[in-house]
Amino acid sequence: MTCRFLAFCLSAIAHAQPFDVAIQGARVIDPESGLDATRHIGIRAGKVAAVSSTPLQGRHNIDARGLILAPGFIDLHWHGQDPASDRYEILDGVTASLELEIGTADVDGWYRKREGKSLIHHGVAAGHPPVRMEVLGDSGDFLPADKAAFESASEEQIARMKTRLEQEIRKGAVGVGFGVQYTPGASHWEIIEMFRLAVRHGLACHVHVRASSSSIGEDVRIRALSEAIAAAAVTGAALHVVHINSLSLGSIDKTLAMIEGARARGLDVTTEAYPYTAGATRIESASYNGWEDRPDEEFAKMQWVKTGERLTRESFFRFRKERGVVIYHANTEASVRAAVVHPLSMVASDGFDITPNGHPRSAGTFAKILRQYVREEKVLTWPQVITKMTLQPARRLEKRVPAMKNKGCVRVGADADLVIFDPATIADRATFEAPMQASTGVRYVLVNGAVTVSEGKIVEGLYPGTAVRGPVSR
Repeated sequence: MTCRFLAFCLSAIAHAQPFDVAIQGARVIDPESGLDATRHIGIRAGKVAAVSSTPLQGRHNIDARGLILAPGFIDLHWHGQDPASDRYEILDGVTASLELEIGTADVDGWYRKREGKSLIHHGVAAGHPPVRMEVLGDSGDFLPADKAAFESASEEQIARMKTRLEQEIRKGAVGVGFGVQYTPGASHWEIIEMFRLAVRHGLACHVHVRASSSSIGEDVRIRALSEAIAAAAVTGAALHVVHINSLSLGSIDKTLAMIEGARARGLDVTTEAYPYTAGATRIESASYNGWEDRPDEEFAKMQWVKTGERLTRESFFRFRKERGVVIYHANTEASVRAAVVHPLSMVASDGFDITPNGHPRSAGTFAKILRQYVREEKVLTWPQVITKMTLQPARRLEKRVPAMKNKGCVRVGADADLVIFDPATIADRATFEAPMQASTGVRYVLVNGAVTVSEGKIVEGLYPGTAVRGPVSR
């Protein structure tokens, strides 16, 4: 009996047994292999067990004719703390979300809070900002508000930061997060030292550079990106630049060219974008330090999330004392489109807990891109955009988390994290006026092989999400 015949017999036996779930007749788009064809998918024990050109039989059968089946979307930039917000992410097609920009100073506690309570997979970075807040004694909660934002650190304090950051890395952090925009007091040397620590443990640096949409002047933005690229060059660190869209504004062609140039010279630099012309952050953060001389029209671009009102100079400074989230309408559709469609950019939401007065990116990022840039404007194809949402983020993480090699793809042995959506109806509904509107058109979602969304509705009582975590070495 030849090996080929034996393999055929074993495959036939496996296919003869009912699968846990059988998905019939979907247009399967697998970015890893390039497959884009009608296939039938068999799921067994949380894994893809068959990708077949002939129908399969399952204990649970899903008719996916006319629908697209893709790997579950992976959101590398998510700040949500409330498990209820997972419901919006999963209806946006997301099966894994990760807090990699700001991170945490308590990796064990962060994972423990979500254990057994998550619809989707979750992961976190060891965060330079929260560690800096701890060492310098800052009064902020999520972001630095005073000492950690503006004070420079002594050599002894930098050494303490490195010790604390390494402790959290050893607990299985997925990356190292840097909100350099929020810690302007951090010296270039301090950032380089933290990059060296990331390199030592094989983690990528996920960086919000010193400039953002609140910074006026192209030269400021170019220098800020240059600092991050230079730190990667002198340390050998892998660099992921967060939300290139809000960093760049009208300079998007130049910043993307800088990333292209860095990659062409062998640097491991990647980036991401979200599809909205407004950003959001804490009004008390260092992003808005030094706004006393800004023109009145800059304040009018800001929207206070608690009331939805546009700000004035007077209300801006009043709300800074109150503290809270503000939306800043500063970008253009042309710049956002350039960021989203560029081959190097991944899709990431920069979302946070869903509230009645929040940002629509928290609920609608992935569906908005599928609706606007694929179906309506046709500036991306379905395979191109699915790659940005699945395989590219999985590859960004797999060096630190080898298990990510089985995510972002649809092949035998891969994790059964899948989204099945209607290409004719997939759409975002969240707006700046009504952000708590879940996306539509996602018909089914599987997480670890469990059907968590069925016929567009969440299946209650299931929490199959698990920790995306690096190796632990106490």
